[in-house]
Amino acid sequence: MFRRTLIASSLLLASAVQAATVGQPAPAFTVADTSGKAVNLADFKGKTVVLEWTNPGCPFVQKHYKPSNMQNTQRGATGDGVVWLTVSSTNPQAKDYKKPAELAAWMGEQKAAATHTLMDDDGKVGKAYGARTTPHLYVINPAGTLVYAGAIDSKPTGNPADIATATNYVNQALGELKAGKAISQPTSQPYGCSIKYAS
Repeated sequence: MFRRTLIASSLLLASAVQAATVGQPAPAFTVADTSGKAVNLADFKGKTVVLEWTNPGCPFVQKHYKPSNMQNTQRGATGDGVVWLTVSSTNPQAKDYKKPAELAAWMGEQKAAATHTLMDDDGKVGKAYGARTTPHLYVINPAGTLVYAGAIDSKPTGNPADIATATNYVNQALGELKAGKAISQPTSQPYGCSIKYAS
């Protein structure tokens, strides 16, 4: 029931958030990372970029971090020259909000391999992309076009055991992009906890 409620909440939020469109230019942004450094998407022009929305308190985020599935996906991507930006759009008034230092510490404890962890406290970046859940992932090609948006994988459950038999859509998209192929699964239904936006 808990899982269904979370997914249902994220689907309801979908109607209130206009998603960026796959096949169109990725929305530009500049936002501070957990160290206070301004990160501009334009700085990574010519590189593939992955955006990952996260909230450490979400059981669906934990599904992918506790067995290191998210970290392994990050590591495989960044090891291949991809820029990985993990984004928190959680309202600072929410009980599970983590301050920059706290989120940086959590990412360190998880041995995450993100290039930067971004603090989108006002939710502008999340809303520009239509991010609805944690996790919610996007892939931007070197030309700056959004080529994938959706779930990390094909098994929308909270059970880590399902990871082994799931298709990792992010790995699939990155592999196809590198090979110069069309993305076979450009969109999928994201699943997880609804993002607690500030407004």
